[in-house]
Amino acid sequence: MAWSWRLEKADGLEVGRSEETFTTQADAETWLGETWRGLREEGVDQVTLLEGESVVYGPMSLHEPD
Repeated sequence: MAWSWRLEKADGLEVGRSEETFTTQADAETWLGETWRGLREEGVDQVTLLEGESVVYGPMSLHEPD
């Protein structure tokens, strides 16, 4: 199954999905590690990792902890 990221606002509203899908969880996590700052600048507040349509984990904030 393909892995992807659901891109969300702070209230959980979905604002998109990662443009790429990934063959492994590690590849998906590497992509997020490389792109999270840009996603945050685009207004994404949090992400949820999906395998197909099943939630693996999240939501995970893209903001610094208070």
